[in-house]
Amino acid sequence: MKFTLGWLKEHLDTQASLDEIVLALTRIGLEVEGVENPGEKLAAFTVAKVLTAERHPQADKLQVLSVDAGQGPMQVVCGAPNARAGMLGVFGAPGAYVPGSGITLKVAEIRGVQSNGMMCSVRELELGDEHDGIIELPEDAPVGTSYPAYAGLDDPVIDVAVTPNRQDCMGVRGIARDLAAAGLGTLRPLAEVYRMPADPVPQVGSGPNVATHDPEGCPAFFGQEVRGVANGTAPPWMKRSLTAIGQKPISALVDITNFVMLDLGRPLHVYDKAKLKGGLVARKAKAGEQVLALNGKTYTLDEGMTVIADDAQVHDIGGIMGGEDSGVSEATTDVVIECAYFDPGHIARTGQALNLTSDARQRFERGVDPAFLDEGLAIATWLVVEHCGGTASGVTRSGEPPVAMPKIAYDPARAAALGGLDVPADRQRAILESLGFSVSADWTVTPPSWRRDIDGPADLVEEVIRIEGIDKVPSTPLPRAEGVAVPTATPAQKLERKVRRAAAARGLSEAVTWSFISEAEAAAFGGGAWTLANPISEDMKVMRPSLLPGLLSAARRNIARGSQSVRLFEVGRRYLADDERATLSFVLAGDKVPRGWAGGKAKAFDAFDAKAEALALLAEAGAPVENLQVMGEAGATWHPGQSGTLRLGPKTVLATFGAVHPATLKAFDLDGETVVAGELYLDAIPAKRASGFMRAHYTPPALQAVRRDFAFLVPADLTADALVRAAKGADKAAIVEARLFDLFERDGEKSMAVEIVLQPGDKSFTEAELKAIADKVVAAASKLDATLRG
Repeated sequence: MKFTLGWLKEHLDTQASLDEIVLALTRIGLEVEGVENPGEKLAAFTVAKVLTAERHPQADKLQVLSVDAGQGPMQVVCGAPNARAGMLGVFGAPGAYVPGSGITLKVAEIRGVQSNGMMCSVRELELGDEHDGIIELPEDAPVGTSYPAYAGLDDPVIDVAVTPNRQDCMGVRGIARDLAAAGLGTLRPLAEVYRMPADPVPQVGSGPNVATHDPEGCPAFFGQEVRGVANGTAPPWMKRSLTAIGQKPISALVDITNFVMLDLGRPLHVYDKAKLKGGLVARKAKAGEQVLALNGKTYTLDEGMTVIADDAQVHDIGGIMGGEDSGVSEATTDVVIECAYFDPGHIARTGQALNLTSDARQRFERGVDPAFLDEGLAIATWLVVEHCGGTASGVTRSGEPPVAMPKIAYDPARAAALGGLDVPADRQRAILESLGFSVSADWTVTPPSWRRDIDGPADLVEEVIRIEGIDKVPSTPLPRAEGVAVPTATPAQKLERKVRRAAAARGLSEAVTWSFISEAEAAAFGGGAWTLANPISEDMKVMRPSLLPGLLSAARRNIARGSQSVRLFEVGRRYLADDERATLSFVLAGDKVPRGWAGGKAKAFDAFDAKAEALALLAEAGAPVENLQVMGEAGATWHPGQSGTLRLGPKTVLATFGAVHPATLKAFDLDGETVVAGELYLDAIPAKRASGFMRAHYTPPALQAVRRDFAFLVPADLTADALVRAAKGADKAAIVEARLFDLFERDGEKSMAVEIVLQPGDKSFTEAELKAIADKVVAAASKLDATLRG
């Protein structure tokens, strides 16, 4: 919500400075996001008079002007067709920055004639789109005066973040009311703000033919006609206010409705009566009906949406956006002003379904003041008649706005009990009444019609505390029981903390990515199970089925910025059809070892690096890594032949690892990069037993281990893991470790060499025992069609 300081002071009679107002706004819960003075960028421009204007000797379309900006005549070359002797305009001296052109003025020669600055157009000063000529000022404009000060542009713009519950502050009037309650001045009457006469606008004839046939979506529809209008430009003060906050002035009729919406939080709409066929009615849309909205887009409607239509077609998506077919123009002479109340829930659902936002929707879906229809319509009609002329008709009122408000039994002691601040009862009554609440003698409080967010005593406490000053609430520590605090972290939380520390200790950098990704990113990982109907953006539409999309995007950004080695991990949730799953994912990209004098060329990461990281992190998590099996390929996301899964048995997958598939890398703009990754499924790791230890404490063996090597000729499709597991399982009592230490292929033959470690117990092995164990190893290998190499 943006407004200027001068605009605010139209409603608030105050002597407070800008800084005091900004501090007060934040203190009462209206956080100020920024303050900008548009006049500052135009401070170098002054009011100047053109003394003489002569044709340029070398160019027919240029003139040589003699300009006085308060410091004597200066020569300026100008190409504006309206430049002439005696006119007043806006002059920029050498050194001034022209915001609309992005240039800094300097003394220059133009076709052989020296020019000392320039006379400026509206577009060059970013005050509008007109660029047909230079700005023309009234004859009484003081020469040499700062143009921003003369034009009233030296007015700071305040940007306030209004929370969704404060629908009353979606207009300047509501913000001024809050500041008045906070003691920064008094609230001016609306009749004084709008300079309205004591007598109401004369009404001639009956009101327009308007009605509501949708009491749920549009409980009340009021209308008034103004005949004989001239739709020119809005008054300068109105255009200045709208322009200052970024609104583009369009025409007097449109600007009046926009101004009332921003000033009072009351959206209105104006129709060109000549373009209507019959009366206007608020009704439910018919399935498939279409409307061409004012933004130039055509929307297809359904039965749940409220529209305003005549006998021929839909002219308005009720409470959200009007249609082009009945919009006003310069030729408009008769208008119908609509002032209606739309149900917030219906507005929100329609806006979400159509993916359509507008200033009106923002206000209606929060809830506008239902008791302000008559007064809002009267103010709009007064402004139209005052600035566009014409004769007003009577007012047609269809339906009843929901003006009933709850009565809340309130105890002033709740302020101290719930808000932590002891505010005297009389002070609480004064605060509530200054905000528009009605407070009876027995403390029955009735909220004003513009506060639809108030429904209980806790809301009243919030009002009292924020106006009294939340900074006055004392800082009181919570009581702490004697003794040592009982740990509250769950086993799952402890596990996540442990693996997070382990990953960081291994040299990986933690990343925190969004839980929402685009549909294209999700498709690269098999698609997402959950899609948002109303996402903040198309790039955050699907709840991630894996943490890897976010990490791959982060890796791409790092590589694009020159990073030679990317080592990222994240602990978070992936969202599947049945549940959310705790996961640790990591990505390794770029160089594992940089090039150097000893190692030569740089070495990239490979699938074995991903496997090593996965095993190390699983070990830190307490998984029984010695019992894990490497099985199969990891899936379509991963490179075939360079990926796998780590499992406890055929069904329990603890981790997936390997090189990322080239097609997946292409989807993330990582073409040509070697990227390996892994995912650890933390919820699949066996939980620690409730009592005792997962394994016995370590006791060094008394006798030295014995190592034996076995070299086998194996089938081409036999995996090393299968052979190692078979060798280790040949004698589980004696064999404590087995590992592959050699592998080669030649002439269609494949050889694997396995080292086994034998650990004697209370006595050393005899030769016969060692031979028996060796025979068991050979026999176990033979079941895999592996034969001992001679």
